Amino acid sequence: MAQIIVNDEKQEVKLPLTVRELLKLDKVLQPDMVTVQINEKFIEKEDYDSTQLKDGDKIDFLYFMGGGSL
Repeated sequence: MAQIIVNDEKQEVKLPLTVRELLKLDKVLQPDMVTVQINEKFIEKEDYDSTQLKDGDKIDFLYFMGGGSL
């Protein structure tokens, strides 16, 4: 088992694990609307299937929300 940090919470995972698999494992709703950072580096969506996580990685799921005028 490996330990990663996802959105500031420790999580035990079994490696190998890709970004896409982590999104499914963590039941992220609308994964196409999420931007992922690993160790403060942005990961391109087209690389989610090929980017392998490593023990100790810090992953952030960033949700960008649009706003309107009042």
